[in-house]
Amino acid sequence: MNPNEILKAVGSGQTALGIEFGSTRIKAVLIGPDQLPIASGSYDWENQYENGIWTYSLEDVWTGLQESYRKLNSEVLERYGTPLQTIGAIGFSGMMHGYMAFDENGRLLAPFRTWRNTITGQAAEELTELFQFNIPQRWSIAHLDQAILNKEPHVSEVTFLTTLAGYVHWQLTGQKVLGIGEASGVFPIDSQANDYDAGMIALFNQRLAAANMPWQLQDILPKVLVAGEAAGSLTEAGARRLDPSGQLQAGIPFCPPEGDAGTGMVATNSVAPRTGNVSAGTSVFAMIVLEKALSRLYPEIDMVTTPTGKPVAMVHSNNCTTDLNAWVGLFREFTEALGVAVDQSHLFELLYQKALTGDADGGGLLVYNYFSGEHITHMTEGRPLFVRTPESKFTLANFMRVHLFSALGALKIGLDILFEKEQVQIDQVLGHGGFFKTKGVGQKMMAAAMNVPVSVMETAGEGGAWGIALLAAYMRNRAENEPLEAYLNQKVFAGESGTTVAPDPADVAGFAAFMERYKKGLVIEQTAVTALS
Repeated sequence: MNPNEILKAVGSGQTALGIEFGSTRIKAVLIGPDQLPIASGSYDWENQYENGIWTYSLEDVWTGLQESYRKLNSEVLERYGTPLQTIGAIGFSGMMHGYMAFDENGRLLAPFRTWRNTITGQAAEELTELFQFNIPQRWSIAHLDQAILNKEPHVSEVTFLTTLAGYVHWQLTGQKVLGIGEASGVFPIDSQANDYDAGMIALFNQRLAAANMPWQLQDILPKVLVAGEAAGSLTEAGARRLDPSGQLQAGIPFCPPEGDAGTGMVATNSVAPRTGNVSAGTSVFAMIVLEKALSRLYPEIDMVTTPTGKPVAMVHSNNCTTDLNAWVGLFREFTEALGVAVDQSHLFELLYQKALTGDADGGGLLVYNYFSGEHITHMTEGRPLFVRTPESKFTLANFMRVHLFSALGALKIGLDILFEKEQVQIDQVLGHGGFFKTKGVGQKMMAAAMNVPVSVMETAGEGGAWGIALLAAYMRNRAENEPLEAYLNQKVFAGESGTTVAPDPADVAGFAAFMERYKKGLVIEQTAVTALS
């Protein structure tokens, strides 16, 4: 689209806005009628570890939302000479799971507990046994049940339980709803009914009765909506909260709020069976859309859904690039101490590229990147570790290579269950997130880990904010009964180019050798967790 066409689209509201609350950044993306971004804005933030809880403050939520929108609006004004006054549709996305519990007056009853917390082990284990369905520690229902088990005083006052995306959506529209993909990380979903599993709700209500809770689960959960359904509109108060300048008009329709897993699927066109995507940043997770249900329960595999309710096997690792980024930060300190100015992006690219020259198995080095706990390997807390023997080949190339390998170590354990035990077949895997930013490197490592070709689209850098903007556009523009898969294939990704890296047999063998070392050394990590508490 040329600038005049974009100006016309902005003025007439032929746009869609997506805003995603990621782990380290809140990003806003505005797209035009051609589904491509025309402006963006962002705000950097970080979780805080307070009183044993990984959390973000509500003040940061609203500061970050307003600042990311303000920057986007400023970019629109600078590029096209007009401020945003109306938008065709809006969608919100955020980190899935976690715990945000409110009383009847809308008061947050406990600090927001994010997906990163591994403090719900007893609840997750008991609910998994009760439901015969894997309930990970980070799921909202596990947090709720653990609070009940802990006899936390606030639980009797809960009247609404939601996620971060659901909270922001509620505050701006008044609607207590969730997209089905996001809801599938709150409580198990029945993909035939596209709603919470009624049998499991009944089982949980028996548990509530035994604990003398004054409410039932269905009374406090958000309503489940699928992609394409309307999810309310921007209220006057919501418009002022999003845009304190007063320029944005109320009445803009909203799509259902979705989780970062669902928006990642949309942003990589991975919503059909036999497709998959890997999102790799602060955490890393693989989403594989299944042709049929798994043969049995696996604690390492989460069952969630696409934004339209199709079953998805999700392998989620809490830790990916945080420790890697810390090491790059150390190298940057060293260059600064030498008086050498190196752009951070260039430093990342330099070090990532160096990893390609290392030994296939990383020279016998071993890394655990556990900045926080890791459920796949049963670690309740994180202790980042670097380990080597006198015989290890301690070079910069090997050092960087094993850090990239380690970022995928826990993920690999879960993926092996799908590919080896369940014989799951996939036709394509698409990567997105910071791990893939340096061209070819992250792809090559992921291809070695998964032993399948890994593609990265040119639009992958837009990530989940673009994905939720696409879901907003789909709700507003789709033809009657048009499936999401068809909309994405024909109106978004037709002619989309990207790069594909096939697995190198030497890399695959090297990664396998690293994983043998990784599994044997887990006792070292467990000892560090115990000893350094």
